[in-house]
Amino acid sequence: MNRTLLSTMLVALLAVSTPTLAQETTSPPAQDAVITSININDANVEQLAMLTGVGAAKAKAIVEYREENGPFDSVDDLAKVSGIGPATVEKNRHLLTE
Repeated sequence: MNRTLLSTMLVALLAVSTPTLAQETTSPPAQDAVITSININDANVEQLAMLTGVGAAKAKAIVEYREENGPFDSVDDLAKVSGIGPATVEKNRHLLTE
């Protein structure tokens, strides 16, 4: 086999087996994001809905309560929102700030 053909085959093989820079630097999918804290006075419906036991409807109720009554003074004040009880607050306390 001549050197030119061998060199061409080697370059082609390396091009196929070596990942591109774009493949090496892609970020993980959004669903792999980790929640570290949620500020109950700033969070939107989508962020609040990520909490355990809080879906879209309860998250909307939290935002509406906050808009009508002003900011929460403490995490425990979330229990004042219809549908959010002390158990839900406790399940999420480690993630919540005010």
